[in-house]
Amino acid sequence: MTGTTNDERLMYAAPSSFVDSSFFVELSRLKLNVLKLDTSYQQIVGYYNYNSLSQNQNPALNLRDSSLKSISDLTEVLPKHSYFLSNGKLLNVNSVEEFKNLNKKDLLTELAMTIFNGIKDESFLSNPQLLSSFTILSYCDLKNYSFYYWFAFPQFQSNWLKIDMSHSINYRFDRSQSFTEQFYILNETDDELIPISKLLDYSSIDKCKILFVDTCSLEYTVSFILRNFLFALSYYNFKNVEFQVLKVNHPSFNFTINLENEDYNSGIFDNPSYIPPISGWERTSRGKLGPKVADLGALIDPLQLANQAIDLNLQLMKWRLVPELNLLSVKNSKVLILGSGTLGSYIGRCLLAWGVRKITFVDNGKVSFSNPVRQPLYNYEDCLNGGSSKAETAAVNMKKIFPLVDATGHSLHIPMIGHPIKDEEKEFNDYNKLLKLYEEHDAVFLCLDSREARWLPTLLGNAMDKIVINSALGFESYLVMRHGCIDSKKGINEQVDGRLGCYFCNDIVAPKNSMTDRTLDQMCTVTRPGVALMASSLATELFVSILQTPNGNYSKHIVNDRSNILGSLPHQIRGFLHNFEILKVSSDNFKYCTACSVKVVEEFQNSGWEFIKKSLNEETYLENLTGLKAFHERAERAAFIMDDYDDESGLEDNID
Repeated sequence: MTGTTNDERLMYAAPSSFVDSSFFVELSRLKLNVLKLDTSYQQIVGYYNYNSLSQNQNPALNLRDSSLKSISDLTEVLPKHSYFLSNGKLLNVNSVEEFKNLNKKDLLTELAMTIFNGIKDESFLSNPQLLSSFTILSYCDLKNYSFYYWFAFPQFQSNWLKIDMSHSINYRFDRSQSFTEQFYILNETDDELIPISKLLDYSSIDKCKILFVDTCSLEYTVSFILRNFLFALSYYNFKNVEFQVLKVNHPSFNFTINLENEDYNSGIFDNPSYIPPISGWERTSRGKLGPKVADLGALIDPLQLANQAIDLNLQLMKWRLVPELNLLSVKNSKVLILGSGTLGSYIGRCLLAWGVRKITFVDNGKVSFSNPVRQPLYNYEDCLNGGSSKAETAAVNMKKIFPLVDATGHSLHIPMIGHPIKDEEKEFNDYNKLLKLYEEHDAVFLCLDSREARWLPTLLGNAMDKIVINSALGFESYLVMRHGCIDSKKGINEQVDGRLGCYFCNDIVAPKNSMTDRTLDQMCTVTRPGVALMASSLATELFVSILQTPNGNYSKHIVNDRSNILGSLPHQIRGFLHNFEILKVSSDNFKYCTACSVKVVEEFQNSGWEFIKKSLNEETYLENLTGLKAFHERAERAAFIMDDYDDESGLEDNID
């Protein structure tokens, strides 16, 4: 053995940190969805490699996404027999000012005293990882995807001397051997490893032998963790200790150290308020004390950034304003928009802002030059060459806004009540496509140009238990309403009146063809430009509010009731711009409604397309089926009686 000069100071390698980008991705998710404004300590776990160190490497604490989960999650992805775990705490603050102004000295002292207390109560013997504890002070700028962080590795300062050193160790290391701890007691023959939990049994011997498995590859230098271990030995009055420093795959060495130090004289530990000299904040690559910044905006997949950015504003609602908001129910909803014009375009954009990922457009028109200024999903190029398909173009342009949205467009004609069938094969195919789309979606927005085009979608929504939101525009007015729904858990004969009405429940005649003999101002949607935006936003907000209620589609008309997370849940919203008035009204279903009455739904469920075909081709079929015609006849008889008799009881006898 070749010795060194006596009374030489022991050299320690400062720790460094290596944080994988996956850690910050997981931290951003945790901050946004779980921690929110919580600034309490979070338990994390890192690891030091000892079996795959490069030349002249300082001990490096590694963190990855599973460091924020559990020890089992982390060890599952690490190669076996190559690392030591280290437990730490994460303090994530809410502003960059808080990050700058936090008392770093107090934070370091707090963690160091945790280690000191673990030494005093002997818990470090059963948990030696305590000696390598660390803290991360961090701030997440989620908007710019920048992360400010600063590691603290508490170390007890000392001036101990090594009194002898050699360039080899006596312990015979088998390369197939693995270690679970960094410290072991060696027996007298250096061939048996004794758990460090037995350490205090050796405090009275002349020279205790310790095997230290180092995580530093620097020559004749040891990892910082040995500082804390030496401090623990000093606390328990160890005098001379021989260390065999094993550096796997690198030159090992042996040294003896004298722990009789004036800094830690006998009696100093008896003072309960004593705080040992401490250091430990990590230095930058330039050797200065200061935090690091990870700017991941340029490194992470732009699609992933876009995906998280969309969720950002939504999740922030849950931090203070609406903690109970169920965003998952909104995000997972599959939405069908019938009509891809002004209303459909704005509703599509609004749904996207709410995080809806599955949106399907249906329209049979083409983009015209008058559309782009009023309909935000189209531009000038879409009007060229006769105009592109509205539904398909709307879906394409939604993907340009957010590429990860599942947006599709279908160009098809919806069979309309009052419009006799001309091409049965085509209309039957369109009907089947529409039926399939209803089966694949949870909610339907009716944004169609004519009243009669809404009849079949209204019927399907009721028969198939879908959320149906109907929007209609006037010149300076609008209507937004949610359709009531037959209870799918009950048989058709068990249905009772009293549910909310649909768009057709106020009609006293079956829908007619309103598209013939129209002037230009009747063929175009003539409305004040801001009306569509108002109606579209209210329609979307009404849809989201439905999803937040326990009764969902079956919820009653709710006004001024905070029992619903988002407040009121009206049946109808009617707005008037001439006096800027908004009314919230409600009406029950009409017993003889041609779109949602029990008889209509029952006949559709029994006959399907044959019922639809008969309804379209025979003008009086629906009125006869529902009893609406008989209702008119009774009303006419009552009117006749009123002309002959001014008797209220007679009126009551003739109208049931």
